Amino acid sequence: MNRRGFTLLEVLVATMVMAIAVAGLLGSLSSSMRNAARLTERDRAAMLAKQKMDELLLMDNLPKLTPIDGMFDPATIGGTEAGWRARLSPFESQMPPAPGQGFLERIEMEVWWKVGDETRKFSMDGYRKGILKPADLGMGMGMAGR
Repeated sequence: MNRRGFTLLEVLVATMVMAIAVAGLLGSLSSSMRNAARLTERDRAAMLAKQKMDELLLMDNLPKLTPIDGMFDPATIGGTEAGWRARLSPFESQMPPAPGQGFLERIEMEVWWKVGDETRKFSMDGYRKGILKPADLGMGMGMAGR
């Protein structure tokens, strides 16, 4: 007997194998898309943090030992709610401190953004040289940092 073509059983098995392969491929594709979106958010946060840190490092009138914060324009971050918090503190100084001496200031900054109900964060530190003023010594700025 000469048979041509496939039996119904062979077609069903081949279809089942293809369905399993396609389901696995779609699952990994969706996982890759989620990872790419998360990395894009983190990259955007890092760029915003660097830009804001550069601005803070250049500000001469930045309040010392006082947390400051602000919001980012939603148009620059893809329409999500995001903001930042920063604090300027002494990091290292010579002992005993005296007005006019140079010392190292540290700016600790945290950028946050919302993804649905979840708040994600990115932190960074920046350093700059400062000059001790008599008012700074009264605030405890002459003490050596960590």
